[in-house]
Amino acid sequence: MAEEVKLFGMWGSPFSRRIEIALKLKGVSYEYIEEDLQNKSPLLLKYNPVHKKVPVLLHNGKPIAESIVILEYIEETWKTNPIWPADPYERAIARFWAKFFDDKCGLAAWNACWAEEKEKEKAMEEASECLKTLEGELKDKKFFGGDKVGMVDIVAIFIAFWLRVLQEVVGADLLTPEKFPALFKWSEELVGCPIIKENLPPRDRLIILFRARLESSK
Repeated sequence: MAEEVKLFGMWGSPFSRRIEIALKLKGVSYEYIEEDLQNKSPLLLKYNPVHKKVPVLLHNGKPIAESIVILEYIEETWKTNPIWPADPYERAIARFWAKFFDDKCGLAAWNACWAEEKEKEKAMEEASECLKTLEGELKDKKFFGGDKVGMVDIVAIFIAFWLRVLQEVVGADLLTPEKFPALFKWSEELVGCPIIKENLPPRDRLIILFRARLESSK
């Protein structure tokens, strides 16, 4: 029986794109199902009844939700082109940084760009501290895992692409080559990888999405 792999996602979601990138790196064929998050499909609600959000991976009829959990499942199911380190200690370190990004860094960067004026300074400071921590971890490495794209790079794709588009739209000055040279160079390297570049949302469409949100918040 042919293997069934389906991905429920949303074109502009960095969480959905994480899964697409991982599947493409692994060479796994899949069917992509676009979700309207304002009018969620019965299938999405069926397969992710707890969080009711994308992404959801459906593998041979079995649903897996939450992007980090899905990435671990992909790694354990399809062994080619590993995205997690083989060494248990290095894998634990990768999990730590992935969790740091999801629990703190990504949210801080997002909030800094959308913060109201009275909260802007504090939000920018918090986001800058997170980026400073990532800068220190990256040091002189090409990618967080070394010479090739790995788990932490995939999880942190929001910083490499979405944040740079968002800060342009809202006029923030967060990730720059002057402030964070290693992190900025990493973002250029990551977005420049063909398989990453091919699986990012259209930049102009993302700009329209962010501008619409900016206008509605005024």
